[in-house]
Amino acid sequence: MKPRVVVVGSSNTDLILRLDQIPRPGETRLGGTYFSAPGGKGANQAVAAARAGGRVTFVTRLGRDALGDAALAAFQRDRLDVRFVRRDRRAPSGVALIFVSRKGENSIGVAPGANAALSPADVRRAARAIAEADALLVQLEIPRPAVETAVTLAARAGTPVLLNPAPAAPLSPPLLRQVGILTPNESEAAQLSGVEVRTARDAVRAAQILRRQGAKTVIVTRGARGAVVVSDAGVTRVPAFRVRPVDTTAAGDVFNGALAVALGGGRALPDAVRFAAAAAALSVTRPGAQPSVPRRAAIHRLLAAPPPPAAPGTTGRAGRT
Repeated sequence: MKPRVVVVGSSNTDLILRLDQIPRPGETRLGGTYFSAPGGKGANQAVAAARAGGRVTFVTRLGRDALGDAALAAFQRDRLDVRFVRRDRRAPSGVALIFVSRKGENSIGVAPGANAALSPADVRRAARAIAEADALLVQLEIPRPAVETAVTLAARAGTPVLLNPAPAAPLSPPLLRQVGILTPNESEAAQLSGVEVRTARDAVRAAQILRRQGAKTVIVTRGARGAVVVSDAGVTRVPAFRVRPVDTTAAGDVFNGALAVALGGGRALPDAVRFAAAAAALSVTRPGAQPSVPRRAAIHRLLAAPPPPAAPGTTGRAGRT
C-alpha cells in the first residue's frame, strides 16, 4: 500500500535562464537560453513524493490566473490530492526567477504571491488528512503560522513530521520539539546552528546543536558529499551517487519528497536516506525543477546499479542534495 504523505508548502512557476555563468551584481550576461517549468519547494516535494511512490495530499495557495491553472493541471497529472489547494482572488500565483550556470549551479529569487497568504485556516481544513498520514512534510517558503499549525496538528495526531528548513529562518525550541526529522543543507545548518559547515565533522556539530534545541533527528545534506545523519542511534554518513550534474535546482526538494515516502513506507532511516539520495542524484541530471523529478522505478534502478569506476586521479561524487 502506498504511504500517505501530506505536503504543506509553496507552489511557483519557475522562469529559468541558462547561462555560462551566473551574473555578478551589476553585470549583464548575454547568450542564455530560457524556459519555464512548474516549481516551488512545496510543489516540488509533493511531486517528488508522488513519483517516488507516495499517495500525496498537497496543501497550498494559487492565484486565479493562467499560471495557477497550469500548476493545478500539473498536480492532477501527477495524481496529487488537490482538495486543499486554495485559489486566491487577490494575489497572483508565485513566481521564481532562476539563473543556472554551465556547471549546474543556480541562483534564485522568488515572488511568493499567493503563497504568502497560506493561512492556518487553510491548513486546518486538511487536519483529518494530516492525522491519517504516514508523514507530514513542510518547508519555510510559506508563512510561519501555517507551518506551525501543520506541525502542531501532526504532532498531536502522532503523524511523523519532516521539516525542511528552507529558506533558513530561526526555529523555536517548541517547534523543533515537534519535529521528528530536520533536513537542512550545509548553508541552512550553519545559519540555524551558528557553526560554519565545511566538513562532515562540522555538519555533525551543527546537527548536534539542532538536536539539543529540540529536533529528534537531523539530516544535513551536503550535495556531492552526500548526507550526514545524526540521531539517537549515533552518526551515519550516506555517500552521494556519482552522476554528471546539469542543473541542481530542486535537488533538495526531491531528496525530501523521496525521504518522506521512504520513511512513511517503513524503511529504516539509513536506507531511507540512501533512497532519497538516489532520487536527488537523478534529479540533477535533468534541467528544471519538477521536470527533473525521477519516478520510483528509476530510483530503484540507480540503487541496484553497481557504482561506476572513478575517473583516473579522482575520488569525488556529484549530485546535490
